[in-house]
Amino acid sequence: ESSRTMATVNLRALTSWVGIARLLAVVLSCLAFSLVASTGHFGGPYGTWCMFTWCFCFAVTLLVLLLELLELYPLLPLSWDDFTSAFSMLATLMVFTSSVVFPATLISSPCSSSQCARQAVATTASCLCFLAYAVEVSLTRAKPGDISSFLSTVPGLLKVFEAYVACLIFSLLDNREYSREPGLMWCVAVYSICFIFTLLIIIFTIGRCLTYIPCPLEKVLVGYNFLALLMYLTATILWPLYSFQGRSRPDSCDANCWWNKNLGVTFLTIFNLIAYLVDLVYSTRMVFFRAP
Repeated sequence: ESSRTMATVNLRALTSWVGIARLLAVVLSCLAFSLVASTGHFGGPYGTWCMFTWCFCFAVTLLVLLLELLELYPLLPLSWDDFTSAFSMLATLMVFTSSVVFPATLISSPCSSSQCARQAVATTASCLCFLAYAVEVSLTRAKPGDISSFLSTVPGLLKVFEAYVACLIFSLLDNREYSREPGLMWCVAVYSICFIFTLLIIIFTIGRCLTYIPCPLEKVLVGYNFLALLMYLTATILWPLYSFQGRSRPDSCDANCWWNKNLGVTFLTIFNLIAYLVDLVYSTRMVFFRAP
């Protein structure tokens, strides 16, 4: 009985390179949120976001390790490879954002107190945690020609990136800003429509629902990427045009200033435009130029 129980423990989940990367991510994310929690200084939306990121990534990565260690993941009604690929990409992006946002908004200068030292160590742990997740993404990325798990391919990883950038855009949008111009309202519609469709593709892939779609999926994805690219192209032109037209930057402009937020949205729109362009190129190659 004991040997049968032991047989279900897969130690490779901890000793493989991917397992080691996940273990490092668990330790480093735990270190980051523990140090910041010990300072008691993480109020406001930015501090709360960073703490949520570290706690969320710690909890989910620990769960992934336990499910792989005890070989329980086949019992789950989802595509495990797609789920772990999507999560590691999401965690990479979230921890990277926190590693930039936390020191920029919460570490005061000059840095001399013990509280500041703990914040600095937490930032270092967060940066190393980002590297651990980035290593996991590179280790689990599908090799060229292998499309068994879509979200581990370049187009799949880009889907997670596109959805995440759209979330960042939503966090910067101000209703008073975009409701004054039809051009800006169109841009918000573009961000929303593309986000919803991209999120549905991710959810359907993880939930193994894509097989029920009656049309050839790869060609649908190419068509969607082309439309999303065109829509983002219009947003890339219209957003800065209507946001800054005849309006100069205010003298006192902090992180919550409309000018800085609109500039952030402009850059994030360009990032997503590039992402959809690369996505289109890769997905077109996968569909129409697949090696025989």
